[in-house]
Amino acid sequence: MRPVIALFLVLHGLIHLLGFAKAQGLAELPQLTRPISPLFGALWLTAAVLFVSAAVALFVWPRWWWAVGTVAVVVSTTAVVPSWTDAKVGALANLFAIIAVAFGFLTYGPFSLRAGYERDVDQGLARLGPASPVTEADLAHLPGPVQRYLRASGAVGQPRVRNFFVRMHGRIRSGPSDRWMPFTSEQYNFLDEPSRFFYMNASMMLVPVQGYHRFAGSSATMLVKAAALVPVARASGPDMDRAETVTLFNDMCLLAPATLIDRGIVWEAVDDRTARAAFTNAGHTIHADLSFTDTGELTNFWSDDRRQLGADGTTLRPVRWSTPVGHPRTFGAVRLGSRGEGRWHEPAGDYAYIELEVDDVQYNVRP
Repeated sequence: MRPVIALFLVLHGLIHLLGFAKAQGLAELPQLTRPISPLFGALWLTAAVLFVSAAVALFVWPRWWWAVGTVAVVVSTTAVVPSWTDAKVGALANLFAIIAVAFGFLTYGPFSLRAGYERDVDQGLARLGPASPVTEADLAHLPGPVQRYLRASGAVGQPRVRNFFVRMHGRIRSGPSDRWMPFTSEQYNFLDEPSRFFYMNASMMLVPVQGYHRFAGSSATMLVKAAALVPVARASGPDMDRAETVTLFNDMCLLAPATLIDRGIVWEAVDDRTARAAFTNAGHTIHADLSFTDTGELTNFWSDDRRQLGADGTTLRPVRWSTPVGHPRTFGAVRLGSRGEGRWHEPAGDYAYIELEVDDVQYNVRP
């Protein structure tokens, strides 16, 4: 969507150079029949610069590109008033620009899901403190498979994780027969005050979709909007709090192995390749089983404590959940599974509702 909007803004901006050329006598433009004064010619040039600047800001200053675009539309509309009979098509293009700017405001403006996500992240990043390294002694209380995992991942010797950032892409769907939607996502997890902030952009039949999962303290909420305006899914309450506790622990296991030394996690050895964990956060205790290879790679995570969003987009129900993972690769000093799925195990059969690939992982991010 952004490349399309940017291309439109650039082309619309360049067209404004015709008005400037007419005002300065730089070219014969019979399609512009009315004279344009030097003052209004300067407005045409200013509009051109502003539209191109708005296109650039889409990528380098996304939070505020819509503000630049708004000024561009105002200047453009003012510039074409004396040449209205010649610039009707340009006025129509301004209408499309207004729609794009309105979408930009809804997507990135101060009341958007994105703005809420960034405010939460900024507050979390401000709390980063020092981190001592993970040592072999920190692993002593862990079951054998988990110890091998931390060693194989490269977590030993690295600083303890205070926060981590993850960027992913993939596809997602609501049910086994529903259409897949491509998505990109980014998230921050904080361990000092356990929290998870997950922001997603997706596309549903060419309609942009934005979603924000927020879990801080003991409260979790989820809101998904189509075109940054129409809510299509939302959830909150005790079931959502419990479900996001599972997701928080899943992130720790798959994306930040060093966090598994936390004494708040109660581990139980099942066999040489399986371990069971009880994780407690803000009064919620959830359970999960983890599967590993003989060489210490994590292959799957199972839990019966997560909740599946119903077809109405608001209710939650318990369904067995798993996240098989593979294709290990190195992210900085740590080796993690880079591709995975989220699977629901319903009575009628299991299916993947999300397929993803990890693009980037960073630890102890500073503001």
